[in-house]
Amino acid sequence: MARDVSDATPITSRDALVAWVAEGEKPRSAWRIGTEHEKIPFYRADASPVPFAGDNGIEALLAGLQRETGWERIEDDGNLIGLFEGEGGGAVSLEPGGQFELSGALLSDVHETRDELDTHLAQTFRVAEPLGIGFLDLGMSPLWRREATPIMPKSRYRIMMGYMPKVGRLGLDMMLRTATVQVNLDFSSEADMVKKLRVSLALQPVSTALFANSPFSDGAPNGFLSMRSQIWTDTDPDRTGMMPIAFEDGFGYERYVDWLLDVPMYFVKRERYHDVAGANFKDLLAGRLPQLPGEMATRSDWANHVSTVFPEVRIKRFLEMRGMDAGPRSHLIAAPALWVGLLYDDVALDAAWDLVKGWSAEDRERLRADVPRLGLDATVAGRPLVEVAREVLAIARAGLARRGITDGLRRDESAYLDPLDEIAQSGRPRARVLLERYRDAWNGSVAPAFRECALLDPAPA
Repeated sequence: MARDVSDATPITSRDALVAWVAEGEKPRSAWRIGTEHEKIPFYRADASPVPFAGDNGIEALLAGLQRETGWERIEDDGNLIGLFEGEGGGAVSLEPGGQFELSGALLSDVHETRDELDTHLAQTFRVAEPLGIGFLDLGMSPLWRREATPIMPKSRYRIMMGYMPKVGRLGLDMMLRTATVQVNLDFSSEADMVKKLRVSLALQPVSTALFANSPFSDGAPNGFLSMRSQIWTDTDPDRTGMMPIAFEDGFGYERYVDWLLDVPMYFVKRERYHDVAGANFKDLLAGRLPQLPGEMATRSDWANHVSTVFPEVRIKRFLEMRGMDAGPRSHLIAAPALWVGLLYDDVALDAAWDLVKGWSAEDRERLRADVPRLGLDATVAGRPLVEVAREVLAIARAGLARRGITDGLRRDESAYLDPLDEIAQSGRPRARVLLERYRDAWNGSVAPAFRECALLDPAPA
């Protein structure tokens, strides 16, 4: 997330919270695609992590990118911690361990997403090259231990890092050492939101298996294909997981708001961040928050609280797909293609729902638990997941073809699914390929990952 929402409008009732979510409804003509991706920076000379400060640090990288793009600065206590383009545009932000994130603009099609990504990478590499910085295209840093990872000077992260170890063993690893690609998509009504949410929650482990790309940590294989996904299972049970309430009869905006109200808060921002970790938003709504007596809730407080829950699919005022490891350029483009194909075409959405509607809550939870380790070798409702993945990709491809949106070479958006089709046909996500490289060509060392798993400039000089 690039920056906290700023809206001091008072909000005093549950109905107002429900209305806030409902304001996300958009007619089909206004549906857009937002893609966010994180990449792990490292020094090319010695594969060491990049600190925030210094002439060749993360802040210098941001400052150079600000000069390159002309985007506005985002600061926290005098530190440059991000950039933003303007209303509806993109932003660059930092995750706690220095993961460099592009939060993309609201775009009309996947071709535009591709162009946005290439522009961002070209601009970033022009600044990063003289600083000696490269970027890993993995879902988790493969070498540095947690304590060796630099921590970025963002106030909200200090509060979260103080709370995380109280509720899970791996929350700090999630914050400091993982990287993801996320896709944000719109809905037209409450019913449309619920249907898309149920489909995308059920299929999120399928995307985790296809994008599995975090098999190394602490310099060795970690026993998982997506360690990033596994980490989320031991981060904070109050705010993560498969959100089973979404499949209950009567689920909608109100039930979602009730769930959010039961999730403990992290902070309240009033000029500075106030640590209220563990507090209940209902107390802020009533003006009786113990840490800030008499302070009343605002729309900013609610928006910021919503941004601190992390189910596999998150509802803000759009739907956020959260199950995928970061990866190479082709995967960063395939991610929006997959979910647009499934959710933005009515025939595809119906077909996807027909595929998953018979799965039980136990089926979904078991699949979520198995996929980080087994990937496409998992099963669901008696079927091999690799077969399900092939069917999902066929549905998405047909959905994109029906959209019929072509680029300058008359290719529709379905072409971006080709890398995922290759994975589904072979049954081998990138993590399995890299494990084979580790055992053979890499001679039991992860050091070659900093050469073979580095993002490339799409427009080299």
